[in-house]
Amino acid sequence: MDDDPSSPSRSTEPGWFSRLRKQWCINQIQTRDDILTVVDSAARNNVIPHSAYGLIDSVLQFHESRVRDIMIPRGQMDVIDATVSLSDILAKIAETGHSRYPVIRENRDEIVGVLLVKELLHFYSEQPDKPEQADFDLSKHIRAAMFVPESKRLDALLAEFRLTRTHMAIVLDEFGGVAGLVTIEDVLEEIVGDIDDEYDTEERINIREQASHRFTVRALTTIDEFNERFNTEFPDDEYDTIGGLITHELGHLPRRGEVVRLGGFEFKILGADKRRLHLLLVTPLAQSAPSGIETPEHAG
Repeated sequence: MDDDPSSPSRSTEPGWFSRLRKQWCINQIQTRDDILTVVDSAARNNVIPHSAYGLIDSVLQFHESRVRDIMIPRGQMDVIDATVSLSDILAKIAETGHSRYPVIRENRDEIVGVLLVKELLHFYSEQPDKPEQADFDLSKHIRAAMFVPESKRLDALLAEFRLTRTHMAIVLDEFGGVAGLVTIEDVLEEIVGDIDDEYDTEERINIREQASHRFTVRALTTIDEFNERFNTEFPDDEYDTIGGLITHELGHLPRRGEVVRLGGFEFKILGADKRRLHLLLVTPLAQSAPSGIETPEHAG
């Protein structure tokens, strides 16, 4: 090996993580906020890239999130009926553009497996003639579904996805019924932000009902849309989006876990970084519930 330190294959410039370590004393780091304070200072002083702050913040918050916070609700799942024809399956795929589909029998609680679209490509390559395609048996092309509880932590789910080389899981509620589904893309987006592909051209769904009287709302949802959906009368003369309104109520950039009670609703911060608010969990309050703000330490 060439041990010459001037060799062009070896950089003498320390990496940003090495430079960051020189800025703190490990014994002084007691909480997550301590880490973020150091990272923020390092970014301001160009010790690390500014983009690193948002990633580190997301990673630190990642283990607090649960599957229920990001899953696609049961009613919004695109599924394939096990009894339909091959042409109907292809029409469904062309319409929705996913790479994986839960396969059901009589209802969405009876999931028999998952169909990977690439399995159909293999079938077509092996059976190019239409008469042979008429003998298509969907049961021979589905894989076993992975089931996870809605209370599972996202970091544990990501580890399980990697271990099993699985990209989709069916989410079960506390009674064993199907609550929704979650994909590895949904999990990774909690760290790196939205990942759009060529099929993500349609208008985003800003408000999703996760359970009875429990909604996830994108921060970029306009106040007009929010008012129309929830029959509220939040003003839009100063702020165009619900995220802007909640940020104003807090008086600072929101942190994950903070709670605002406003106008008969509880707004819990599910996703936020150094620059902006991303996602809210919205729950209607009982009429007797007081308005106010809770910090992550006191939020339930």
